[in-house]
Amino acid sequence: MKKLPFQQLLLITCTVCLSTMAGSSSAVTDSGKAGPKRPNIILIMADDMGFSDLGCYGGEINTPNLDRLGRNGLRFTQFYNAARCCPSRAALLTGQYPHKAGMGEMVGSKNYAGYLLPSSVTIAEALQGAGYNTYLSGKWHVGEDSLHWPLQRGFGKYYGLISGASSHYELDEGRVMLENNGRITPGKDFYSSHAYTDKALEYIKEGHTSNKPYFLYLAYTAPHWPLHAPEKDVQQYLGKYLQGWDAVRKQRYQKMVKEGIIALGVPLSDRNPAITSWEQEPDKQHWDRRMAVYAAMITLMDEGIGKIITTLEQQGALDNTLIFFLADNGGCAEVPHVYKERLKTMTEEQLSGRVGNETSYVGYEDRWANASNTPFRLYKQYIHEGGIASPLIVHWPAAVKKARIVPEMTHIMDIMPTCLAVAGASYPATYQGKAILPADGKSFLPLIRNGKYTGHEALIWEHFGNKGIRQGKWKLVALKGKAWELYDLDADRTETTDVAARYPDKVQELTRLYEEKASQAGVKIL
Repeated sequence: MKKLPFQQLLLITCTVCLSTMAGSSSAVTDSGKAGPKRPNIILIMADDMGFSDLGCYGGEINTPNLDRLGRNGLRFTQFYNAARCCPSRAALLTGQYPHKAGMGEMVGSKNYAGYLLPSSVTIAEALQGAGYNTYLSGKWHVGEDSLHWPLQRGFGKYYGLISGASSHYELDEGRVMLENNGRITPGKDFYSSHAYTDKALEYIKEGHTSNKPYFLYLAYTAPHWPLHAPEKDVQQYLGKYLQGWDAVRKQRYQKMVKEGIIALGVPLSDRNPAITSWEQEPDKQHWDRRMAVYAAMITLMDEGIGKIITTLEQQGALDNTLIFFLADNGGCAEVPHVYKERLKTMTEEQLSGRVGNETSYVGYEDRWANASNTPFRLYKQYIHEGGIASPLIVHWPAAVKKARIVPEMTHIMDIMPTCLAVAGASYPATYQGKAILPADGKSFLPLIRNGKYTGHEALIWEHFGNKGIRQGKWKLVALKGKAWELYDLDADRTETTDVAARYPDKVQELTRLYEEKASQAGVKIL
């Protein structure tokens, strides 16, 4: 018998191990011999979108396609992200707490690797080994170096932005876009949401002709600043927000209660005290336009998702396609000062000029982020509910027989193990000869199938010193350098009444549990 080189033996071993993760029955079914075909999986991520922006989550923004998916599927009301883009994407892709995966902060982190570590396996790597084609269209932001790009982490094809943010009309200086592993520069007619949708449709059509199921990760950069949208799309919203952020928050809150997204009796949090009342705002037309552009960005994303739904229907594939839709963090109150530094050739007048066009470089700031995150407090980067609560829609007609609201506590790191369970795959102990740290996420496939679900005993968060833990109804949370706050989320999901002084024993108990679990999760600054 001929002796194979060690590298070839290793490659064969890894391939066989991952290929058998799906189990013998699914390998048979995908060949068409017997049984149901494993579903295609489409995972859609919005960038910096608030909890209440979608129509089916209480918003006034026109999102008919996502509303259709939500009202005919599952709408999760206590699903959590990891507070910011990089950590959330790391947790999504690996099923691990982001610190453990190497992304506790940002890509340029001093305390963490700033890319996905080889001790993590990505959802693409695991599903590719289980017999899936794997595609990614859109934002990456979990590794800038070519060693850590999508094709090096299990995606068969990739088109999109490696970096964290850029103009939606062109590629900013210092930013990186790729087609597979080749750098590209968008053309003059480029608009991010259109481009990512078009490439996703190309992948869906390719996947449909394959004899294998596919996994598609569609990561829009909308509605992340800068606020950019074609004028014709902005026009439908101009004037709609002249009622102001206070009125929008109240209307959304009332609709959320009616929709069952928020329980009756949960209070609407007060407007952030740093934000002026609408009545006292001197430039109402300007702020109306900012929110109009933001809303248009979400509607354009929704239109792209509508094209995907239509394509799946035409293929006869919609019923057995599992679609997830979520956001990477809460609404963003940050002002893009860093981009003003990068775009020194532009004047201040250009940077803050006609919001929506290619020379404008503004966000919608805390005023409208507070409205996007209705009924919660605070924003992206914070561990209060406004930073970490995300809408999650799950649509899969073959498995979801009755639309419903899902109130169970779940986390973005649960997406990967859920997808593996759907594919009949297992989380590997080794990959390409390297030991893989265990997953922290848990499959919520039982929730999708309306079965019994044993969730997390507790969840922890930490991001640049903001930290928190949730166990059952209790949530302990702190701003960087500040004292712990304690909330009973069953009665006070909006964190309006700090009961830390009333329950000091519970604060101590949860503090100890936080430190234990944060250490296990790889948090370096407790």
